[in-house]
Amino acid sequence: MIIGIGTDLANIERIQGTLDRFGDRFRNRVFTEVEQRKAERRHDVAGTYAKRWAAKEACSKALGTGLRMGIAWKDMSVSNLRSGQPIMHVTGWAKERLNSLTPPGHEAIIHVTLTDDHPWAQAFVMIEARPIRTEAQAE
Repeated sequence: MIIGIGTDLANIERIQGTLDRFGDRFRNRVFTEVEQRKAERRHDVAGTYAKRWAAKEACSKALGTGLRMGIAWKDMSVSNLRSGQPIMHVTGWAKERLNSLTPPGHEAIIHVTLTDDHPWAQAFVMIEARPIRTEAQAE
């Protein structure tokens, strides 16, 4: 069952301007160390940050709050599997919100996809509540 959907579109040039103007202050306020390491070793640094910015916005929308009600930027973070597939992690208040949305007997799965076509970066997040299978059901 789908319990949340969110999308966001970010302007890469706007993110580049923010990086130029605020540098580490912006990076450290919004992005985790893992996200910063990923972005800083990429050819398109601003594009990488813009996709993660969009993912955080999309995740906050999927959680039904937007960036208010106590969700911090770093409560949501994107990393990648070895295959390159992005995955969303939530902690803090975002995790609490996710837990409150997840029905009993279910586990929450956050699906995220990212794309960019200069000057735009886009993210789509869908939160699925999947029934937890017991060992008896698995047999």
